[in-house]
Amino acid sequence: MQFDRNEIQSRVERLRAELRARKFDALLIDDFEATAYYFNHESSGAGLIPIEGEAFFVLRSLDVAPLRESTWIEDIVGYSDWEDPAMAVADKIRQRGYDRARIGIDLTSHALTVQTFEALKRELPHVEFVDVDGLPRKSRKLKSKAEIEKLRKASAINDATMQEIVESAKPGFTEREGARMAVEAYVRHGGDLGPYGVITAARGWDFLHGDLHDAPLQQRDVLHIELIPRFQGYSSRMMRCVVLGDISPELDVLSRKMIALQDKQIAAMKPGAIAKDVDRIMRQGAIDAGIREHYTNITGYTLGYYSTRSRGSDFTWVFLPNSEWILEEDMVFHMYTSGGGIAISETVLVGPNGGERLTKMERRLFSSSEWGTRPGT
Repeated sequence: MQFDRNEIQSRVERLRAELRARKFDALLIDDFEATAYYFNHESSGAGLIPIEGEAFFVLRSLDVAPLRESTWIEDIVGYSDWEDPAMAVADKIRQRGYDRARIGIDLTSHALTVQTFEALKRELPHVEFVDVDGLPRKSRKLKSKAEIEKLRKASAINDATMQEIVESAKPGFTEREGARMAVEAYVRHGGDLGPYGVITAARGWDFLHGDLHDAPLQQRDVLHIELIPRFQGYSSRMMRCVVLGDISPELDVLSRKMIALQDKQIAAMKPGAIAKDVDRIMRQGAIDAGIREHYTNITGYTLGYYSTRSRGSDFTWVFLPNSEWILEEDMVFHMYTSGGGIAISETVLVGPNGGERLTKMERRLFSSSEWGTRPGT
């Protein structure tokens, strides 16, 4: 099991307390990340956690054995591939006597289709389905010690992989070669197999989600690298850039300004800080310093357990000019900034005295000249 029974049960009991406060009888959970959090197994099925009594889970018969190996629940129902999943869930709800209950349902779930929701309402006309407003996501705000340890391991994998790619980036290197190195290194260093992130030539400020290209990099190009390794599902994120050749005086000054502002922002990430105030340090600072004319994107977002089957980034808690929420100890974020063709970011834990970087790699703009030139180029 990824987490011991006590940790999972504490999560379930906190959830049940919230459901009681909202006067629900149960919560239906089908989002991949939520099933991992509450059932200790990422699954494409659906589980129901009542405020009292035994929880149950419904999924394909083919997937019952892996779930049973890791989960804490006993009541697991497998259906055949020719059966309708929504009907199997509805049948189990009726069997357990919840066909007239007030059941919470998460309309932000990435697994709940409109078709499935309509089928459940049609099959269970006396159930009161009520949206819980993203409760399963919001309940994962604070990370436990065990979760933080997984994030530390993912960050160590990030550091090691980034160092390998940075030292390999020279004229003639391709973005695809960097992507291959990232995927291989994640697994070699003990991480999960999954997406590599973003590796692309950096131009302007809107390169952060650039495509993967096959053309060899040339002298004076800048390679942007964002790595997103996961360890048992927990994701670390970090950005670094490499100049192919010598760093120009302009880029050197720019990178130092960006890093200094983000250092100040990370230091301000203390419990009790207001998110918009933390955001302003980087956002307004970048505009005032001439790094960006406009700053339309967020400066940080939630990190934790990430399913590779649902979303690229978790925006449950983000840093924006109108972010009124309060930082709390043990929240974890991807804090990032970019401008002028370069970027930098870190995985940051909110500690008692400010942000702690879980990614430890040296914070600077790198140059391929530091490691010589590639033979034959």
